[in-house]
Amino acid sequence: MKKKAVVAGHICIDITPVFTDQTVKAEELGDILKPGKLIQMSAPDVHTGGAVANTGLGMKKLGADVRLIGKVGNDAFGGMIRDILSRHDACGDLIVEDGAITSYSVVIAAPGIDRVFLHCPGANDTFDGAQIPESALNDVALFHFGYPTLMKKMYEENGRNLVDMLRRMKEKGIATSLDMAAVDAASDAGMTDWTEILKRVLPFVDFFVPSFEELCFMLDRPLYDGLLERAGNGDITGLLKEDEDIRPLAQKCLDLGAKSVLIKCGAPGLFFMTSEKMDEVGSRLELKAEEWNGFCKFEKSYKIDKVVSATGAGDTCIAAFLTSILEGSGPETAIENAAGAGALCCMSYDAVSGLQELSEIRKKIDAGWEKAW
Repeated sequence: MKKKAVVAGHICIDITPVFTDQTVKAEELGDILKPGKLIQMSAPDVHTGGAVANTGLGMKKLGADVRLIGKVGNDAFGGMIRDILSRHDACGDLIVEDGAITSYSVVIAAPGIDRVFLHCPGANDTFDGAQIPESALNDVALFHFGYPTLMKKMYEENGRNLVDMLRRMKEKGIATSLDMAAVDAASDAGMTDWTEILKRVLPFVDFFVPSFEELCFMLDRPLYDGLLERAGNGDITGLLKEDEDIRPLAQKCLDLGAKSVLIKCGAPGLFFMTSEKMDEVGSRLELKAEEWNGFCKFEKSYKIDKVVSATGAGDTCIAAFLTSILEGSGPETAIENAAGAGALCCMSYDAVSGLQELSEIRKKIDAGWEKAW
């Protein structure tokens, strides 16, 4: 029998205006988006976004037995989310609140230029871990929570609600996984002491799966600001050095109490590092700790023909990583599958349509799928 999972947290509608061939030659977004300029666009791509939809539906497509729990309003965008999830038989656990605004993002994804997100958190701000019913946790082996940085109640009071929710899972023997999202430095979340929150939260996290940018912003702001300055308008992940930049941040997470950390490093790949305490992972997962203790590897990205959009690629990586764990894979197989899923995601505008079943991704890898770096 398959081990069951719950994916909870942030959910929204992503609206991605699709650029025509005439607008793809610019090097910077400012060369395209100028005041008073009319830009001819193709039909928009509209799909669900956020960790619940991206990671949750990704896990379903990869073959996992997973329930999705997020919060929406009883409005037009909320109806769109319910309709989309219904097609995947995945909307039954949504929390619908009258009068709430359903979260949405406008994703500016010009080819060859890093994405810009215009985001409204909406109902996500009032999501409460106590709203997750006990019935949803029956026989669940793994609980994944995504994007507390975009959910006000999750970071208020030094993350009290987030801590209480993850502690609740651990007390039940459920393995826990936590993903983050980029923080607007000028927002309430950006001015929150995330180092303090992580000190309180990470002892209850078995698999911590942030991006390098998110983690660096939270734990080493001087390094983050220095990388931004060096990168100019470019992507800071192209500047990263494993031993000088990535590994020290991963070690900080383990020192703060996380059992393992998977850092998404953009186009170059993924860095995974575990503690010697993998026997403390939620017992329902039945992880073979001897295979996981003290593991460390940088997994390079796989080569694809064309990058359409990286939107959701990190969430898709996590979906494959967690699904692999549920199926009993060891750490090396799990991060290889994660890198493969992330690559496939970049070939479409959303996080799910480019995915294949986990067995098909594995066939490509075993057949010698070429690395991009």
